[in-house]
Amino acid sequence: MILLDILMHANSHKSLEAIQITPIGFIESEFNDAEVKGRNPASKIVINKSLTKALDGIEGFSHIYVIFWMDKVKDSGYLHHPGRLQESEPVGILATRAPIHPNPIGLTLVELMKREENVLWVNGLDAYNNTPVLDIKPYPDWEHGICFIVEDFRVPKWLKKNIPS
Repeated sequence: MILLDILMHANSHKSLEAIQITPIGFIESEFNDAEVKGRNPASKIVINKSLTKALDGIEGFSHIYVIFWMDKVKDSGYLHHPGRLQESEPVGILATRAPIHPNPIGLTLVELMKREENVLWVNGLDAYNNTPVLDIKPYPDWEHGICFIVEDFRVPKWLKKNIPS
């Protein structure tokens, strides 16, 4: 409902108001303030104890999306060289997965290894230690019992160079 109100406001006044989000937990990982190089082999997501019951059933999924606030990322403009390849043509930051977006919201699909009460053990998370977690969503997406898994997707030429055949 809040999102709908924001979109309606944007269409009528051509501006958006600030929204407030409260983290549901924090990430515990081996990455501190150094650059994140790849994906963490094992991390913990510690969810607020008051939300422990909200995790019931999550262990039935092999993968989850983790949505987090990249509070340690420094803004560096809205053009980016994809894959850090300086010889590549820069593209708009919203056409990349680089962390330097206008709102530094991170989204990573991770493997859920286990749950212990309010703690989720995951593999593949690319986030710093103590990063605030905004939400968790199970994978895959579904509606009315039908799963949505994209198999026929396209990517730009600059990314095709980085995808193994």
